[in-house]
Amino acid sequence: MAEITFENITLKYPIFNSRNMSLRNQLVRIATGGTIESEAGHMTVVTALKDVSFTLRDGDAVGLVGHNGAGKSTMLRTMAGIYPPHSGRIRSQGRIATVLEIGSGLEPELSGYDNIINLGMMMGLSLKEARALTPDIEEFTELGDFLQLPIRTYSSGMTMRLMFAVATAITPEILLIDEMFSTGDAGFQEKSLERIRRLISSAKIFVFASHNPELIKLYCNRIFHLEHGKLTEIPISTYP
Repeated sequence: MAEITFENITLKYPIFNSRNMSLRNQLVRIATGGTIESEAGHMTVVTALKDVSFTLRDGDAVGLVGHNGAGKSTMLRTMAGIYPPHSGRIRSQGRIATVLEIGSGLEPELSGYDNIINLGMMMGLSLKEARALTPDIEEFTELGDFLQLPIRTYSSGMTMRLMFAVATAITPEILLIDEMFSTGDAGFQEKSLERIRRLISSAKIFVFASHNPELIKLYCNRIFHLEHGKLTEIPISTYP
């Protein structure tokens, strides 16, 4: 059985040097959303998630909705264990796969092949398992000899192909996606969608952050609305 439980999760980011740098620019840079507060010592903090509680179990397919900067990406990263909470407790059970932002977890000076191994091991695979999956990932990316080159030489589209192929090479119990249904040209997009459909149908828990109501209704049976770090579950029948 797969499970993710948030118990009163609060996640805060400190903003340093706010006197010397535009606060607005800093918030755009870290892209956390949430509310702006001050703590002891006049430190400025962004509360990206505030007292969030929920439980996801087998069969839950959740659409994360809200305006840009509402905290959707932060929520996914917290679910994945990338961001530790400021307070509260998280319980999770099951292998997690993520499709997040371009470049997340990549080492730009290493080759595509080396990054396949690194990303696979970050997902919990053994070195042997990551190596065994490399031929499938190589074929899916269609990057050919570029996999021998450092990631820093890749275009954003090439980087996304590699990340997508690695993230979807395994069948996870928990699948977390941050609105990435438009990878590459039309042919590659269709291939990616087919792979995502297969993973969604086999994953026990699916969480999808998106601004697309049609995709939310197609793939999800629960909807979480985030606004300034506060979470509210809304009936799917009332979602636009």
